[in-house]
Amino acid sequence: MPVPPPRPGPSVSAVIATRDRPQLLVRAVEAVLTQDYDGAIEAVVVFDQSRPDGALVARLESLTGERRRVVVIANSRASGLAGARNTGLAAATGDYAAFCDDDDVWLPGKLQTQMDALLVAPDAWFCAGGVEIDVRGRRHRRLADARLVTLRELVSDRVTALHPSTFVFERERVVEIGGLDEALPGSYGEDYDLLLRVARESPVLALAGPLATVYWHSGSFFADRWRTIAAAHSYLRAKHPEFAGESADSAWLDGKTAFAMAASGQRGQAWRLARSVLRHKPSQKQALASLVVMAGVPAQWIQRSAQALGRGV
Repeated sequence: MPVPPPRPGPSVSAVIATRDRPQLLVRAVEAVLTQDYDGAIEAVVVFDQSRPDGALVARLESLTGERRRVVVIANSRASGLAGARNTGLAAATGDYAAFCDDDDVWLPGKLQTQMDALLVAPDAWFCAGGVEIDVRGRRHRRLADARLVTLRELVSDRVTALHPSTFVFERERVVEIGGLDEALPGSYGEDYDLLLRVARESPVLALAGPLATVYWHSGSFFADRWRTIAAAHSYLRAKHPEFAGESADSAWLDGKTAFAMAASGQRGQAWRLARSVLRHKPSQKQALASLVVMAGVPAQWIQRSAQALGRGV
């Protein structure tokens, strides 16, 4: 008897939130739709606080092909990344969904690798992985350890290798746990908040990667928004009971909050928080950096220095 052809993989909807970056957007959508994946791929492009012109829509639609389609919509929820991604998830039709920032690029083979891993991982329905970071043409790899990442690990360490442009997951299950939190100040940290809530249900499947190229540049929408970042970190700490109290586990989040407070001129709050962090973890880098900022070194200089090495603050 003839052997039946293999069944195609589950359909995947890639949600790409965008704002005023048409050339970068086209590059991101093209990398999504040209993935060598045997299932259907749908690119759901969500315009947030901006409108596409007819020429841009035509350019995006020209990228469609067999089992590849583009849907272009406007953000119908709260302004910002969380609302835009929720809008995309509501419009998506794929069995699985994925995220890609509009200035990032999926690497060849990324989607097939993740779907193959998910379909044989009985304890996971959410996958993420490492990336390569491009800083003005210089590449730095931020790789994950291939394993199942637990809630406890995510509380004590953001595991920054798990970048949102590598998120792939069962779409309905993310919708069931509430999607992205639109109340987060500036939508900052919405990816981390989602990881925490997912990990309460089941561990996150991490792949080493790199799975995508992440571009750091002056047009990144969170560059220098220190007061919003400080508020978002404080929101996350209050929201998640795992951060209750003062301990070494919460030191990294409190350290980042202290740095953002120092950078935004909230010196008194920054000093008190940094001092508390350093009591529990004297080597915490962001808390130490906040002291340097309060001593007069510009936060932007520290941020640029860290980014030149492929690191965040």
